[in-house]
Amino acid sequence: MENEIKQKDSLLPASILASTIILAMVWLYTSGAQDRQNQPQTQPQQKTSEGIVLPVRWGDLGKKMINAGVIDAKRFEEIYANRGGLTKETKELLYGENNGNLKVTSENSGIILNLLWALGLGAKNDILEAGPMTQYGDIGNFASTGGWTITKGGAMDHYSKHVFFELTPEQQALVENVSKNIYRPCCNNPTHFPDCNHGMAMLGLLELLASRGANEKQMYQAALQVNSLWFPEEYSTIARYFASKNQTLSAIDPKEILGLDYSSASGFRRIAALVPQVKSQGGSGCGLEEEQPKSGGCGL
Repeated sequence: MENEIKQKDSLLPASILASTIILAMVWLYTSGAQDRQNQPQTQPQQKTSEGIVLPVRWGDLGKKMINAGVIDAKRFEEIYANRGGLTKETKELLYGENNGNLKVTSENSGIILNLLWALGLGAKNDILEAGPMTQYGDIGNFASTGGWTITKGGAMDHYSKHVFFELTPEQQALVENVSKNIYRPCCNNPTHFPDCNHGMAMLGLLELLASRGANEKQMYQAALQVNSLWFPEEYSTIARYFASKNQTLSAIDPKEILGLDYSSASGFRRIAALVPQVKSQGGSGCGLEEEQPKSGGCGL
């Protein structure tokens, strides 16, 4: 499967800062076990009636990012003020010190996206410092960098600047390899080139998973489930494609689904052309998710 970065001219139009928020139908995995605070960090992610529980403890990462200035807590809360403010659970993710395994639902997936976006942006990593991002001039002009506006100072003041966790050489190699094989339907780039918020958030998630001891299989499984909540309409379409071939999405290797052929923008367009269409509820953009997320908008 092709995993090479596309030419510069075809990348930049989809990579430059945008701020559109999209609304679309929600599709998520259902049924399963409940979240437990003390479950092993490397336990496979669980499916619940309200979302998914990832095999990784959040701990005090929100507090660390606030203290480092990657997140301006006041401005973060202001984004959600029009919706009645942050929930108790979200405030715990921001300010708490003993958060358990990260739980993602259709209701909080946009907030989790923003938290992981900040994590991917601020966490020191060779992918940001020596990877494809560095080949295109001013790194601050990408949606994943210039679009992160709720920070102390500028986004580039925090770009790959903070050691929120340390990866062993083996864990870093795992993140490098997996990130090259995970795409998102809003772009034609892998997570190894995190030019939009979804890519940067996925990078943050992969680093966090690796740092907590997750293996390659768990990382792909978690990535697919999270992508499905961030892009519900797109993965619903992909599921219909497999259903037309008498296959279920759960029977396919997550690594294959997350690859260029299905989860990239071009791959998804090819798949979408092969299945009956449903009425779209919106488009895609790359800004901050301010509304309750119902699709894969690239923003706060």
